[in-house]
Amino acid sequence: MTVKEALLARRSMRAFKSQPVERDKLRAILEAALRTPSWANSQPWQIVVAEGQALERVRAGYAKCYADGVPASPEVPRPDKWPEACKERQRGLRPKMVQDCGDAADQFGALNQRMFDAPCVIFLCMDEMLGHWSLYDIGAFSQSVMLAAVEQGLGTIPAITLVSYPEVLRRELPIPAGAKIVIGIAIGYVDEGNAINNFRSERTPLDEIAVFCS
Repeated sequence: MTVKEALLARRSMRAFKSQPVERDKLRAILEAALRTPSWANSQPWQIVVAEGQALERVRAGYAKCYADGVPASPEVPRPDKWPEACKERQRGLRPKMVQDCGDAADQFGALNQRMFDAPCVIFLCMDEMLGHWSLYDIGAFSQSVMLAAVEQGLGTIPAITLVSYPEVLRRELPIPAGAKIVIGIAIGYVDEGNAINNFRSERTPLDEIAVFCS
């Protein structure tokens, strides 16, 4: 598989089988991702992999928060506002999902709350003293993980909802002391029978966003 093939094959999957992910595959993915570049080789990523009973405890804790109406409080806050071009692309997501997935699109909210029923979630953290430059490196590391997962026959989805309740994550998982929880990546074998996985988001044509200067 070429890098281009992996880039074209990767997409955000929203429903997974309960089948566990083999530990050797998870290790292979993360070891490959360790080659991600970072500022001055700072390698800011700290990794916590949740699966099995640990992940079920997290899922139960999240379910209680949703049921009790607890506001989400990710440690890397959502942006207060977006440029109009970004908002326009965001507005197009739901109609495209309905077009691709039909009635299965109605599962979107519930699957988000259930962590997409994934058998494994990779949580990425970084030292709380770090800032935007290291967030860029964490983003690059995330892409490396997701591309390496494609090679292993696995699906992924990065989602802020996976880190909505850091107090639950800190209670149930060994989050490193002094670390900020940045993002979660659900990973597993894709439930091909669920039509919500038919969704493929569109991309803005290159000529609308790139300028070549010579």
